[in-house]
Amino acid sequence: MSALTRAVARIERQTPAHRDRAIDGLRALALLAVPTGHWLLGGFTRDGDGALHNASPLSAFAGFAPVSWILQMLGIFFLVGGYASVLSFKRHEGSTGQWLRGRIARLGRPVLGVTAVWAALIPVLYALGVPHDTLRTGSTLVIQPLWFVGVYVAVTALTPYCLRAARRLGGWAAAPLLGAVAVVDFLRYGPYADAMPSWLSLLNLLPGWLFAYQLGVCWAEKRVGGRAGWLLFAGGSLLFAALLVVFHYPASMVGVPGAERTNSHPPSLLVLALAAAQSGAAILLRDRIANFLAKPACWAPVVVVNLSAMTILCWHQTAMLAAAVPASFTGRVLPGLTSAPDTVAWIGERLAWMPVFAVLLVVIARYARGFEAPWAKATRARRAAAGLLSAGFAVFALGLA
Repeated sequence: MSALTRAVARIERQTPAHRDRAIDGLRALALLAVPTGHWLLGGFTRDGDGALHNASPLSAFAGFAPVSWILQMLGIFFLVGGYASVLSFKRHEGSTGQWLRGRIARLGRPVLGVTAVWAALIPVLYALGVPHDTLRTGSTLVIQPLWFVGVYVAVTALTPYCLRAARRLGGWAAAPLLGAVAVVDFLRYGPYADAMPSWLSLLNLLPGWLFAYQLGVCWAEKRVGGRAGWLLFAGGSLLFAALLVVFHYPASMVGVPGAERTNSHPPSLLVLALAAAQSGAAILLRDRIANFLAKPACWAPVVVVNLSAMTILCWHQTAMLAAAVPASFTGRVLPGLTSAPDTVAWIGERLAWMPVFAVLLVVIARYARGFEAPWAKATRARRAAAGLLSAGFAVFALGLA
């Protein structure tokens, strides 16, 4: 028996019978969509001094936008997050505060780890000759996916209230959140747009991501089922199409450099429409997914991905930079890596680089996964140092210094 076969068998033996494999499978799928999307839809240009700058193939190829509809799976992530939080909250025997602190610690340790390491790396890389602009670009990419953690903590803190809403209103508890985002979108894009303050879009931040989370809570409470799944899938798909065709929302689900409008930061109504359709599909396909993952060989990769969830989220951009930054020192433009993403050929070239990024991520994860475990040996001084380094990195990455 090979080592891989033994590992698969061990994972199968250690999986509790009550484990919801469909939920874990959906989480793994949504999680892997994050690095896939960032690696495929994010590229670089190289200036005359050899410094790297962010670029995207979406700037040159608007027809590439539908790819972002598939890779933007944060709606699924928040859906299963709401579902899992309900189960965790019900199992917890302590106070709500203790439960929330435990969840925050699990999310916060990897974030502190990656930002503290990068804060320590920046002066070293600069001393080795990495241009300031490259360091700024890299820092922006590293901190880019971490906004998710702050939003996720906020919606997780609302779990008890989401539970009450689900028990009182069922699946309709998510409807007011959809309405709130629709009102803000009307104000910022409608006939009164010129009179609206620039900060108005920030009002969509919490309800925009809480929408799918609330659906997940309702799902865990068995307040939504097959009928609701069809309603979400059909209604979300129709709304998505109407917003694109009739109301001319930007087609890309991710930010495009130079574009006047974006759907994702903060989320627009188009993001919620996609999340509704994805959530409906997930609800409808749950049993099929569970049956597929009943096979040990299919289940084992899901377990591995979920055990490294925060490591993948925090370090996947570092893996891409680990290839691109050294390549920028060669003095040559490497197709698909440091070449401008403005040709159709670039897409195929970038796909060829993605296995390299994946291997680098596996190597990095071997060491970085330690940040996910409790910091039992970390003294107060070390934790304070990590906090200060993280804060310094955030200031640099956000362009505040």
